[in-house]
Amino acid sequence: MKPNVKFDFIVDKEKNTITVKREFNATRQLVWDCYTKSELLDQWFAPKPFATKTKSMDFKEGGHWVYAMIDPEGPEYWGRMDYIKINPIDHYTALDGFCDDNGVLNTELPSATWEVDFFDLNENSMVETLVTYKSLEDLEVVINMGMKEGLESTLEKLEELLSLLQNN
Repeated sequence: MKPNVKFDFIVDKEKNTITVKREFNATRQLVWDCYTKSELLDQWFAPKPFATKTKSMDFKEGGHWVYAMIDPEGPEYWGRMDYIKINPIDHYTALDGFCDDNGVLNTELPSATWEVDFFDLNENSMVETLVTYKSLEDLEVVINMGMKEGLESTLEKLEELLSLLQNN
């Protein structure tokens, strides 16, 4: 049975932003850990049926995470998250972009600033992410790549992981 949780995906083409709000049936600390620890990110941070593998992660201001989303048929899609500001269990800001397997950013594809906020919501928690692109063109590229469907599937995997972690 799926929990009745909130998922909002709001596109603002005037500001070149996407706001994602997702409620989780878990504590804010546990959700924070799932967003900030590579061993947990590797278990959920890719839409089904993709898997995730971390090449390197240093979750601190000035640190970064280099990871691949792996297609079951073989191709790997590399990403890089550079952490700018971190306020533990409340907020982090990062630059997100596509890269090669050495973490070198691909400037041909869109990059964005992610502002990720974590809130208590009764027994649940809420994560609100504001993703800001440099241009409307960049925003439309990621929308056409299936960002909404990808994030929805990815966050469902997180909900499944949270349920497993809480029952162990």
